[in-house]
Amino acid sequence: MSSHILALVPKLWNETIQSHRRAVGDAILDTTAALVHAHGLRSVTMSQIAEQTGIGRATLYKYFSDVETILVAWHERQINAHLAQFAEVRDQSGGDARRRLEAVLEAYALMSYEHHGSELAALLHRGGHVARAGQHLRDFIRDLVSEGARGGLLRADVAPEELASYCLSALDAASSMPSKAAVRRLVAVTLAGIEARG
Repeated sequence: MSSHILALVPKLWNETIQSHRRAVGDAILDTTAALVHAHGLRSVTMSQIAEQTGIGRATLYKYFSDVETILVAWHERQINAHLAQFAEVRDQSGGDARRRLEAVLEAYALMSYEHHGSELAALLHRGGHVARAGQHLRDFIRDLVSEGARGGLLRADVAPEELASYCLSALDAASSMPSKAAVRRLVAVTLAGIEARG
């Protein structure tokens, strides 16, 4: 029995260390984002981040090499959370494929409307992680469009991949809409363009 207990100790130790590292990493990401929002992108330093996070600079540099690397990691975490949110919206909206697609497109458009055009956004949207997330989102929308086309609710005369790209391109305009009501109208117009022809 004692050898069984000894075999568990390294696993528990490793899980504790990994848990601690995740917690420190998350604290660094959250602190950096808060500092950038409060003081602007160009004024944040690694020293400030270390001080505000409550860790030494040497520890900070073990996790990240510079402020931009931290912000890219923060953005990647945000994107993953958004993708999970879209899946949750799809699953909770109920109804047919068209209704689920509408709920996801509205969530996407409102998110674009609320998070548009800053210096930080320009920096963060250059990374390869954004292209991967964009492809994941297109695939996600494509699957909903395919389901709707099979059910006769959405167009079947155009490839689902093309319709997914159309939806996302059309909804890029959400960031320049004057209100949430205008964003919702944009979603309705976009959906009307892919509905099955009577």
